Amino acid sequence: MKIYFNSIITIFILVLTACGPNNKKSEKKSETLEQKAEVQKEIQKNTIIFFGNSLTAGYGVEAEEAFPGLIQKRLDSLDYDYNIINAGVSGETTASGLSRVEWVVKRQPVEIFVLELGGNDGLRGIKPEETNKNLRAIIDKVRAIHPEIKVLLAGMMVPPNMGQAYAEEFQKVFPKIAEDKEVNLIPFLLKDVGGEADLNQPDGIHPTPEGHKIVAKTIWKYLEPLI
Repeated sequence: MKIYFNSIITIFILVLTACGPNNKKSEKKSETLEQKAEVQKEIQKNTIIFFGNSLTAGYGVEAEEAFPGLIQKRLDSLDYDYNIINAGVSGETTASGLSRVEWVVKRQPVEIFVLELGGNDGLRGIKPEETNKNLRAIIDKVRAIHPEIKVLLAGMMVPPNMGQAYAEEFQKVFPKIAEDKEVNLIPFLLKDVGGEADLNQPDGIHPTPEGHKIVAKTIWKYLEPLI
């Protein structure tokens, strides 16, 4: 009887020993599969790239306060399965944007490409024909990598202190590109914000958080139909 009892105890210990590690392994395997599923889900999200200068980068405000971050919040609140990449670089011109765009877009599949460049060209007095040439080349490069991509071009204006003739010629660049390249156009990115002191930082160029909210609403009007 004592031998039988000892045998029962031994079997019980062996069962516990066998189950413990297996359960832990099973739990770890389950956790790993869940993590992989989350990563895969993130990869499978549709991607929107905001490619621009300090306006896109959110100069002077927190990342979540800049219009790309605000658009991401709206997408999430509406259960749209999209991931926004903020590819804004302060000081970017159309020329420098052209030199880096290929590296940005070839890293992952992209569904929508929001092109916000040209403002710094205007502020520096760069010839509108140069801005025109670079923006067209950027669109061509993006389409060469992602033929089915949807492009949303953000129109810009320059202050009249650059000269009335220059300002008018600059402004015509964007709608002409949109027509020729058959891309979607935001007529003026800073509508209701540009020139409004209370909606811009002390430099008079970069929007405040409140200004970014208005810009985000303007963008959304033209972005949502593409989703």
